[in-house]
Amino acid sequence: MLKKMIIAGRFSVLFLMLFANGCILQTAGGAQPFFRENVDFGFIKKIAVLPFSNNSKDQYVSEMVRDITITQMLSSRVFDVADKGVVDSILREENVQPGEPLDPQALRRLGQRLSVQAIFLGVVDQVGESGKGSSGASEMTLTLRLLDTQSGLVVWQATGNGSGDSLGRRLFGVGAKGTFEVILDLVDDLLDTIPRGGA
Repeated sequence: MLKKMIIAGRFSVLFLMLFANGCILQTAGGAQPFFRENVDFGFIKKIAVLPFSNNSKDQYVSEMVRDITITQMLSSRVFDVADKGVVDSILREENVQPGEPLDPQALRRLGQRLSVQAIFLGVVDQVGESGKGSSGASEMTLTLRLLDTQSGLVVWQATGNGSGDSLGRRLFGVGAKGTFEVILDLVDDLLDTIPRGGA
């Protein structure tokens, strides 16, 4: 009896390790995040999240990712975030189109008008299914970056790939994560790489 309990316990630990490891590898997979050295991220108190560029065939996904990013940024309390409606209104007044490159002058103007120290940009590089047929799991590749409004320099950037599938889920018959959960986990993983104030 004791032997069976020990075996069952080990099996449970193995399950958790495989399940968690699969999620981590699939969700946080990507290039090493970049952050500019000798930059004190403590100077960034408030940011503006601009509309994300979309290189995928899903015309609505970039706005969903932007909304989730804003919510998670506010929840993490890393930075304060300018109101999305105000940001979009000022972008229209400045005639800035989504995905359009921003020159240093435009960045400074946006920084002044929105009272932000940095602009947050994102690109949905890929979205689709990692499998075939109805059993295919959601998958996404996303790049996020933070620009200093005064210098125009990228102070942080990260790229990652998230998938609703994993080795642990397949081995133990656990259903794949949905699109929303994939986006949420991927955004959280990327935001976690932003250096905190004083870094």
